[in-house]
Amino acid sequence: MTLPAAAVVLAGGQGRRLGRDKALVELWPGLPLLARVVQVARQLCPQVVVVTDVPGRYAGLSLPVEWAVDALPGRGPLAGLVAGLERSAHPYALLLACDLPFLSLPLLAYMLSLPGDYQALVPRWRGRWQPLHAIYARSCLGPARELLAQGEGSLHSLLARVQVRPLYPRQVRPYDPLGLSFWDLDRPRQLARARRLAAALSHSGG
Repeated sequence: MTLPAAAVVLAGGQGRRLGRDKALVELWPGLPLLARVVQVARQLCPQVVVVTDVPGRYAGLSLPVEWAVDALPGRGPLAGLVAGLERSAHPYALLLACDLPFLSLPLLAYMLSLPGDYQALVPRWRGRWQPLHAIYARSCLGPARELLAQGEGSLHSLLARVQVRPLYPRQVRPYDPLGLSFWDLDRPRQLARARRLAAALSHSGG
């Protein structure tokens, strides 16, 4: 059984450390990162919502998605989650950052197959939570709004207030042995490494 969930893709970051808009970076010719993440999400969720501060920025991509405007740009991913949950027609949201080029479809499908006996299902990898590759229940809206009103913008602050079910490395590895799902692109050095890996995967048919 698959959890009734919308996919919420966050594309609100300005990529200051990377020096460019991460959503428009291409690791594969003609496929911006945002389009790739949407491509994966559409295989799993009946509704895909992209949250951004300026939807027109990505109009040229002609993505088959719904758009939600981040009413608090610059306040962090917590505001994006709230905007996505508010737009979602489902009781759960699969939250994904737009700069996750190596998402594992089997891992995401496994996450969505687990019972929704939590408010947040969040992977733990290398001792760290991965809140931008997680599932959140609509019941997170209340505490998330309270935190935003207090000036908080971090998803980690939300995890401290809701019922979290960890997804442990032993559960991740059968679907993604190297944890590439959690590889994001924040800095030029990470982008260079990702390009090399993308080329290697394309060459091997991965």
